[in-house]
Amino acid sequence: MKEQIVCKTSDVRPGEIKESYFGKQNIVVCRTPDGEFYAFMNQCIHQGARLEKGLICGATTSNSKPGSYDYCHKGEILRCPWHGREFDIKNEGRMLAAPEKKLAHFQVRVEDENVIVYK
Repeated sequence: MKEQIVCKTSDVRPGEIKESYFGKQNIVVCRTPDGEFYAFMNQCIHQGARLEKGLICGATTSNSKPGSYDYCHKGEILRCPWHGREFDIKNEGRMLAAPEKKLAHFQVRVEDENVIVYK
C-alpha cells in the first residue's frame, strides 16, 4: 500500500481546498465543515479544470426559486471553477447531475496532525 503525508491538519480549515501531491499526482485535499478530510485528483472530469481553483459550497434544493436559493449539503459540494460541475465530497466525488460519474478519489486518514493519503 502506498501512502504519503500530503499536508498538516492546520493547513486546511473546514470548508477549504488545498492543492497537494500524492507521488507525482496533483490532488486536492478538501475539508468539510465537520472536520473530515477527503482527497481527489485535481482535475475536473468534464474538461480538466484545476479543482483547487473551485469552491466548496452547498447544493440547491427543489425549494429554490430564481433569486431565492435553498441549500443542502453545505460545505460538502466541490464546484468546478470553469463550468460549475458539482461533486459530492462525502460520496466519493460523485457528480450531482450524473451520479454514475465521479472524480478519482483517494483514501485519507489523520494521524497526529498529519493528513495521510493512501491507496
